[in-house]
Amino acid sequence: MTQPKTKRPSLMRSSMIFAGLTLVSRFMGFARDVVVTRAVGATATIAGDAYATALTFPNLFRRIFAEGAFAAAFVPAYSKRLGADEKDADRFAADALATVAMASVILTTVCMLAMPWIMRVYNAGYLDDPAKFRLTWMLTIVTMPYLPCMVIASVFSGILNARGRFIVSGAYPTLLNLIMLVIIWPQTDPISAAWAGAIAVIIAGVAQAALCWWGASKSGATIRFVLPRLTPEMKVLLKAAVPAVIANSATQVNIVIAGILASQVDGMRAWMSVADRLYQLPWSLVGVAIGIALLPRLSQAIQAKDSDDAQAAMDQALVFSMALSLPAAAALIVLPAHLIDGLFGYGLFTSHDAAQTGLLLLHYGWGVPAFVLQRILQPAFFARGDTRTPMNYSLISVAVNIVLAVTLFYKLGFYGVAIATSAAAWISVIQMALALMRRGDYRPSAKAVSKVARVILAVAGMAGVLLAMKSFHADLMAAASALGGAAKLIVIVLICMAGGALYPVFLFAFGGVTPAEFRAALKRKKNDPPPAPLP
Repeated sequence: MTQPKTKRPSLMRSSMIFAGLTLVSRFMGFARDVVVTRAVGATATIAGDAYATALTFPNLFRRIFAEGAFAAAFVPAYSKRLGADEKDADRFAADALATVAMASVILTTVCMLAMPWIMRVYNAGYLDDPAKFRLTWMLTIVTMPYLPCMVIASVFSGILNARGRFIVSGAYPTLLNLIMLVIIWPQTDPISAAWAGAIAVIIAGVAQAALCWWGASKSGATIRFVLPRLTPEMKVLLKAAVPAVIANSATQVNIVIAGILASQVDGMRAWMSVADRLYQLPWSLVGVAIGIALLPRLSQAIQAKDSDDAQAAMDQALVFSMALSLPAAAALIVLPAHLIDGLFGYGLFTSHDAAQTGLLLLHYGWGVPAFVLQRILQPAFFARGDTRTPMNYSLISVAVNIVLAVTLFYKLGFYGVAIATSAAAWISVIQMALALMRRGDYRPSAKAVSKVARVILAVAGMAGVLLAMKSFHADLMAAASALGGAAKLIVIVLICMAGGALYPVFLFAFGGVTPAEFRAALKRKKNDPPPAPLP
């Protein structure tokens, strides 16, 4: 048997590599969204809501099936085989690739054929506007093939992550933003811009899958394309993946519920799309990045029966995820409307659109820590082969969200869906945390709890700075008025930079994370043994 020369990776170093590349992608995504919102608008044209749906729908399936469920079921299984026999691991990956690719092609084909009827449920509110409804389902048919591309990319990305290679898996989302920017930028008509964006999604999907395949090959993996086979191994993988699909889909199902309600409010789908860009930034930079690095690390530690390493990995993930996500949540809560107006309030995206989007962002903001913690706590179950417990809690979370979303939407207004999504996420986190402690799988150490408390104090200090700066917003705008349309962008960037610059000072002063701990977390562990082989 071939024994790969792997080392147990530094959790935070791997996370930072992934998060850094994701940050580049997100900045490009921000640039893309600015161009898109200027071109297609929100309430000013029918293209805004139609395009937001076309982009959201395949991404919804991607997050549920490709990224969440596949990683949860595949990475631990592949990591175990990789520690014993590299050729056997790659054979297993080839079978997995064939199986999930075939399933995604079937799902995509069914959705494309049934799209007009699917949209009658998902976008019932658009039926009163036939032109808008028709444009929505036609654009979504064009973007749906993005799903198989992302399923293939996720297989190769999981292989890279299990092998401790995070650069390509962190960089490939950048291609989507780059290609869409190039194709949408020249467009001046809203409808033409929406069609150009939909076509760009497909081109980008093919490019992303190809890049991940190349990266996996360069890492040493030999993955051959084979016909799908329902082997005993694939049955076990699928059995583990089904609960993982449900466990990872709670947030996405909640987004679907919000989307169905959003179709009843003109422009709301576009508002939600813009709000998603900001509140999901810390989720993807922190929760997804640390969660992706944490799963193979925990799988190896549990396989080696190294409880100390498993505890240390979870503690470190908890402290650093809160240190990085709580300040982002504070900014979204303190400056929601100012952020939206300064970053997106241009062209066809009006000041009314910015104000309404800000209300959504405010209530998504206090859910950000929960969205991140979900991605930190789930690997503690998945690494032990337990995908059913998170599934059960996700079902409860979805039920709570449906009841709250419908009730609050009609009682409070459109922003009630954001309140429901955040509340449901916190309920899921509380359930998972209590279950891990009850089973003895993970309880935060006293040091970790103390660190998180100190992080909260640092975030409170930063929030105070942002509130003070916010009170001078009108004066700053007057001083920057000579800059014209760029004034509100520059002002909000300066306010955020002030809070961001002082946050590390508060963080180090209160001892939430010390400079020495930060440097140590980023060091590669040179003497760690490879994962133990399968018994």
